[in-house]
Amino acid sequence: MASEPTTGPPTGPAPAPAAEPLLRLVDVQAGYGRAALVLRGLSVTVAPSSVVCLVGPNGAGKSTVLKVASGLLTPRAGQVVVDGVDVTGRTPQQLLAAGLSHVPQGHSVFPEMTVAENVLLGAYTVHDRSVIAERTDFVTELFPLVGERWAALAGALSGGQQKQVEFARSLMVRPKVVLLDEPSMGLDPKATAIVFEQVQRMRDAGTAVLLVEQNARRALEAADVGCVLDLGTVHITGPAPTLLADPRLAQLYLGGRPKEVP
Repeated sequence: MASEPTTGPPTGPAPAPAAEPLLRLVDVQAGYGRAALVLRGLSVTVAPSSVVCLVGPNGAGKSTVLKVASGLLTPRAGQVVVDGVDVTGRTPQQLLAAGLSHVPQGHSVFPEMTVAENVLLGAYTVHDRSVIAERTDFVTELFPLVGERWAALAGALSGGQQKQVEFARSLMVRPKVVLLDEPSMGLDPKATAIVFEQVQRMRDAGTAVLLVEQNARRALEAADVGCVLDLGTVHITGPAPTLLADPRLAQLYLGGRPKEVP
């Protein structure tokens, strides 16, 4: 007589626990001077090796989020947590040491200095020459153009090439999260496409990215997670492909019809 199948807990391996977020902004309220709040209870989470994109209309508070995360603006309430450590209120230098590297809007290279000098400025807090050499090898392998133009003046590079120099410089301290503010600003479509390819290369190399971008559709195509900001808070968050396919978001924020997801 065949025995009855037994029931009980599964015998397979237990699922791996979710990785601790590298960056969390929790119920952040922030503004400038005595003016009204720009961020009103905003919460954002960045997981390891992911690209999180903040999109929304002008004035939604996107760049302010990065200023709070990098220590350029102290929140009036809420928390900034890096790799499980509350770093709220710390200075930009302290947050850089904690693992946050900020690439601001526009071009921040020094045009009269070489590409090498610009990149090595990113390691000014690193005193071990062997670590600097290792990081230099890493960024020139990740961004081959940087290595190819190593001795050239940074001002002789195109806007898209200069952005790669900025990315390389930001990685010299081995950050946990890179904060990118409008990296495609002022670039032509070809250079924009290359910049977003480089953002994904950073992610694939193990660096998490929190990205603010006015070109919402292109940014979401490069991101893993999207957050739609409006009036200083996150209204919608979810997988970037899902947001791209949402007709309501396409009409309100993405400038057209939804992208078809295969």
